[in-house]
Amino acid sequence: MRSQINNLRYTTTNLVSIGLRAKTGRAIAVVLGGSPESPVVILKTEIKLIDPKYPATAQPYHGVMELPWPEWSGAVSKAAKAIEGVATKAFAKMIEELRAHGHRIAGVGVVGAPERDLARIGNPHIRAHAAEGILFRRVLELGAGTNGLKSRTFSDRDFEKVASAKLSGNHSKIKQRLANLRQAVSPPWRADEKAAAMAAWIVLHG
Repeated sequence: MRSQINNLRYTTTNLVSIGLRAKTGRAIAVVLGGSPESPVVILKTEIKLIDPKYPATAQPYHGVMELPWPEWSGAVSKAAKAIEGVATKAFAKMIEELRAHGHRIAGVGVVGAPERDLARIGNPHIRAHAAEGILFRRVLELGAGTNGLKSRTFSDRDFEKVASAKLSGNHSKIKQRLANLRQAVSPPWRADEKAAAMAAWIVLHG
């Protein structure tokens, strides 16, 4: 994780939530605090989920595409375990930093690839991308759980509409509030950062 401890901002309440947008080899993280009605960004960072000493962790399923599908899971098990370890350590570091600044963590929201029947994907390359999307989302869930944090998972498909319903608000108004949050952080503030922030907002909202 690229620590941005100097970007931590204090709020009137010490309760915060962590939102994550899972990507291949990394995760965009946004921590929100303040009130559920008007959250503020406490921290924005990127978590690296690759072990530099183990190149296979970058795209584990791409390295086994020539194998028959039933053998994929076993072939990537070592790399998957290594990625899980990286995620667990990244969470531990983030939790330590947040708690050192007096924050209590309400939970974690993870936006990522939903579960799907990978066996039905005939093209090995497309299947590898799909499998990695699921893997990197799962390691974030496991990393949160290992560190004692409750997590909620959201599919990246139609996430904005689902989030709007969960926040019981006007879709356009919620999007505007998310856009306004960028004023408190350094660039970038793209779709991935907004998704992470929205996941954190849902968790903070309870």
